[in-house]
Amino acid sequence: MTATAPRFGPSPTRRPLAAVALLAALISSLFGLALAGASPASAHAALTGSDPQDGAVVATAPKDITLTFSEQIAMGEDSIRVLDPSGKRADNGAPRDLTGGGAVRYGVQLHSGLPDGTYTVAWQAVSADSHPVSGAFTFSVGAPSETTVVLPSDEAGGGLVGALYGIARYAAYAGFILLAGGSAFVLACWQRGAGARPLQRLVVRGWITLTAATLAMLLLRNPYTGSGKLADAFDLDGLQSVLDTKPGAALVSRLLLLGASALFIAVLFGAYAQREDKKEKQDLTFGLATGGAVIAVGIAGTWALAEHASTGIQPGIAMPVDVLHLLAVAGWLGGLAALLVALYRTPDITSSAVRRFSRVAFASVLVLAATGLYQSWRQVGSWSALTGTRYGQLLLVKVALVALLVGVAWISRRWTGRLAERAASVSAQDADQATSAEPVESPEPAAAPEEELAPERAAQLSRQRAALTATKEKRDRDADPERSGLRRSVLVETGIAVVLLVVTTILTSTEPGRTEEEAARGGSTAAAPVTGGQVNLSLPFDTGGRNGKGTVRLDISPGGTGSNSVHLWIDGPDERPMDVPEVKLAFTLESKDIGPLPVVPERLAEGHWTASGVQIPMAGDWTVAVTVRTSDIDQTTIDKNVKIG
Repeated sequence: MTATAPRFGPSPTRRPLAAVALLAALISSLFGLALAGASPASAHAALTGSDPQDGAVVATAPKDITLTFSEQIAMGEDSIRVLDPSGKRADNGAPRDLTGGGAVRYGVQLHSGLPDGTYTVAWQAVSADSHPVSGAFTFSVGAPSETTVVLPSDEAGGGLVGALYGIARYAAYAGFILLAGGSAFVLACWQRGAGARPLQRLVVRGWITLTAATLAMLLLRNPYTGSGKLADAFDLDGLQSVLDTKPGAALVSRLLLLGASALFIAVLFGAYAQREDKKEKQDLTFGLATGGAVIAVGIAGTWALAEHASTGIQPGIAMPVDVLHLLAVAGWLGGLAALLVALYRTPDITSSAVRRFSRVAFASVLVLAATGLYQSWRQVGSWSALTGTRYGQLLLVKVALVALLVGVAWISRRWTGRLAERAASVSAQDADQATSAEPVESPEPAAAPEEELAPERAAQLSRQRAALTATKEKRDRDADPERSGLRRSVLVETGIAVVLLVVTTILTSTEPGRTEEEAARGGSTAAAPVTGGQVNLSLPFDTGGRNGKGTVRLDISPGGTGSNSVHLWIDGPDERPMDVPEVKLAFTLESKDIGPLPVVPERLAEGHWTASGVQIPMAGDWTVAVTVRTSDIDQTTIDKNVKIG
């Protein structure tokens, strides 16, 4: 069959897939409404702690504010803003990266001499998996007060820009599945399909969809993570800043790979479809399969490098697993779409091609099961997160859909077997008839009627005969119960696959269960009622040596039983931050003969140390001892009794 460039006419599957597309759109909307109604927009890096904590009341104004996150984030110069009760800025500007000891922390210095009252901390950042996150909280100095600051209600990445970016994400996944899965179906299952116009349209439209979606995401990236204004999509400075980020580099890499895939498509539906020599076609099949696999792995890798897999635990394992998972999805669902198009729009799809796809789909399911199990453990982490978080609940929905899809695929496999048996029976009957027929001498053929007609009339009759033949073949195919049953079951498979794709895309933009639980624990700790409240100490010291005088400021939060975070600052006589070689803490409850419980804080910045997870086993009057060493021989220990819990 001669291959020509694909034409972009009506969709080859619009009739059988119209109901499926409508169903998918409705389900997508329902899922979106459910998620939007349940909580604010999903985040991937969560705020797990702050100093001061949300709602805390401190005796004196702190010198700085620190925020702790569950994973790596990217912050700009205006990402943390501290506003006083009147709404004026109370911070000194750009955040400082205080990350260390496995904890992701950022801080910003405050103005000196801040008055009493309630202060608002608003922050916005981009998490390591490319999603914008934001939030706000308050703390008070001295006592709470009225404030004119209105906490932001809109989450980062929301609004019109967020909706458009989300649509582009859906389209990108769908385009990749059609591009990679449709091409794999042609090469691995039905090589004659390279000359079938409906399959050509399917794969080319997948390429166009993925390319357009990638360009849209690249332009929308700046307002999506920043201002939220659609007009900023064409800000060249903003676009340049996007290109300097990991998600921006991934999108540009995807565009470059799509350029290479355009050449792959041209060869697949051009030179490859026209090859008749068996040896040449085998060589070209190997070359196309190798090149196509490299391109598909590269495109899938652009997701793995910029989203969930690139952050969290075990990224070195998670990224290749994520690539395999996405390729398996494309091989299964994209091949399923190609099979559906072939069954409805091509006259000569063979049962052997369907059987080959069945084997490809089975292998894809095995890969999906293995990689999905690992991803589930990595993102969920516990049984409680599986049932108690939105990510875990969506994951259960996805598992149920996969199980349903496998069940329908089993029905399709049965129809495939019946179709193969029928084809074998028909072939055997034709062979018997051919061998039993007696040879008959045919008379000299008469001149074709067309030879006596005008060329225009002959061409018209030829087209009419071709149309009648095509109509008869379609009627015969529609009357074939095995083929009709296979088409219905594959149509149902495709409908379930579309819904599965919707749920999977929602999962990629939902906060992982492991992170959500960690953030919830942090939030519950901050909100837990404690009798004593946050403990703030100021302890002067003198080690007796040169530069041995200073003051230790100690904050213990929440100042109750259980897990506490400790921040310690050392100021010199000039009230500037003072570094010392060593500082240690110890907690002792003499009335219960508990302790001393040693604590070795980690240095965050000049004159600032911190320790998290400091366990206070019971309430009581504790002695807090601070040991400060200012030189090799100059050291002192100061202590104070405080009520904790």
